[in-house]
Amino acid sequence: MKYFSPLIPFLAGWALLLITMSFSEISLINGLLQLLLFALVVCLPTWRTGRMSYVDIGWPWGLTVIGIVTWLFSSGDPIRVAIVSIAYIFAGGRMGIGAIQLLRLGHLNTELPRYEFQKRRWAKAGKTNTVLAMQIEAILQGLANAAFLAFPAFIIAANPSAEISIFEILGIIIWLSSFVMESLADKQKLSFLRSMKSSGKKNTVCNVGLWKYSRHPNYFAEWMVWNALVIAAIPSWLALYSSEHIVVFALLGVGLLLVSRFMYTTLVRYTGAVPAEFYSVQKRPEYKAYQQTTNMFFPGPRKH
Repeated sequence: MKYFSPLIPFLAGWALLLITMSFSEISLINGLLQLLLFALVVCLPTWRTGRMSYVDIGWPWGLTVIGIVTWLFSSGDPIRVAIVSIAYIFAGGRMGIGAIQLLRLGHLNTELPRYEFQKRRWAKAGKTNTVLAMQIEAILQGLANAAFLAFPAFIIAANPSAEISIFEILGIIIWLSSFVMESLADKQKLSFLRSMKSSGKKNTVCNVGLWKYSRHPNYFAEWMVWNALVIAAIPSWLALYSSEHIVVFALLGVGLLLVSRFMYTTLVRYTGAVPAEFYSVQKRPEYKAYQQTTNMFFPGPRKH
């Protein structure tokens, strides 16, 4: 049971969508496509190679699938449907193309550090069947796309109103700002690494630009992208009150909040900041000092 228990929240989230009046059909289509995608792109390669890094290909393209399914099968206001669908397609496609590039260049021929860290966690938890644990992990990622990560898209795209809410405007502003921040952080780090390589310096700490205020500004910005979608979904969720059972309506609201919670946990503890820093401290002599002066996740002034 210890292998399968992590799946329970995501199975529950998908089941909730499947029993709704509004999302049963689209959730079934999305869920089956996600499981097919992950079976072919993640589960099978992981089984053959013993590496979980293929999750980095399956997960973003799964977001693209959510966007496409939302656009094709949602019945809400066409402009609203198009905006949220494009947001998912663009974000997923951008990360997915980057993952394919990593695959093409051979960077996925060895396990990514965050997944090596996950295997260490399994060992500590007594999960000795690594092959099974990797398959469960792959399925979990697919179920996340079938469940909670689809909540904002499906809820927003079900709203038939042509009136734009202040929450939607705020969500769009935060989404765009966060996307710019994430792109800028990635660009600054890439520029820093190129500069260090050209100067012959190795294992240095990137502490320029946004990286002076957060040790992981890209992860923070990615989290804010999802918070923006949750905020934008609030008026559309409220509109479901008249069409869904009160219990289902309330659980959908809880599910929206869990999007933020799950993404925070993922980006900080699960495959994000904590695993990255475990190896950074070992590899980069100056990283401990960087930890003492710079916030890990939330941007803020440097500590002295």
